[in-house]
Amino acid sequence: MADHLLDHVRPYLDRDPEQRVAYVRAPRWIGHQVARDAHRRLEELLLRPLSLRTQGLMLVGPYANGKTMIAERFAVEHLRTSPVQKIWVIQTREGAGLGHFYAGLLQALRAPFGDCRPLRRQAEQTDHLLASLKPKVLIFDEFHNALRGRTRDIEAVFAFLRRIGRQYDVSPVLIGEVAVYDFVNATSEMASRFDLLAVPRWSYDEAYLTLLDSLEAALPLARPSNLSDEPLARRIFGLSEGLIGEIVAIVTKAAVAAIRSGEERMTPAGIDDLRHVPISQRRNPLLRETLL
Repeated sequence: MADHLLDHVRPYLDRDPEQRVAYVRAPRWIGHQVARDAHRRLEELLLRPLSLRTQGLMLVGPYANGKTMIAERFAVEHLRTSPVQKIWVIQTREGAGLGHFYAGLLQALRAPFGDCRPLRRQAEQTDHLLASLKPKVLIFDEFHNALRGRTRDIEAVFAFLRRIGRQYDVSPVLIGEVAVYDFVNATSEMASRFDLLAVPRWSYDEAYLTLLDSLEAALPLARPSNLSDEPLARRIFGLSEGLIGEIVAIVTKAAVAAIRSGEERMTPAGIDDLRHVPISQRRNPLLRETLL
């Protein structure tokens, strides 16, 4: 009967193994509480009245914890329901200096440009696009990339964020690691312009166990795995280190292995067979020596 699966997932049990594997590997939205809170805050920025001093938002948390997916999901849902695009997601480029910052912004706004253009020309083109496109929210993903340059360049980036609020009624959203929080709160001027929404690591609690139950119900395996039972839940939590991206990756790989082996369920032994290395151990010098 496959009662452990969601109704729309059960029909996939009749598909061939590779179709089931493709379904398991497909990206999936997990609407946990922090994600719902983030979408509510982003919606408030989108619907706010005109302001000369717009308020921004920081989504701050460790790597591989779902921050980008939260932002991209909101942007996609906006595009589906709005006739005019008011939200733009910018991939903040690696590298120091305003040139890299403007280049990432211009690329996201789909502007024809060359990286060799003078900084002044990039700034003029950015202003022209903001005036014509009239975005309401600009989301800067991996904003910590813009904080690795010289002090004067970082100050110029923050000056730009202040100016677009005043001049173009744009609310900036900064997504990144804890460095974003540190730099924004280094001065009262910037701290007063950005609210914080933390995206912390998961704890081993009822919310985490519920997450595992939700994942199990969404993966077409013929036999129940009981992911939320000990010791399987503890094993996944330890390997993931509380990062939702790692939790999903581990469960996805375990489900794929269960399909291909014919086991049709995830087990502690199957998790161990993945030989998944936690993020904190991937720079382990001893592990590196085994690769030589």
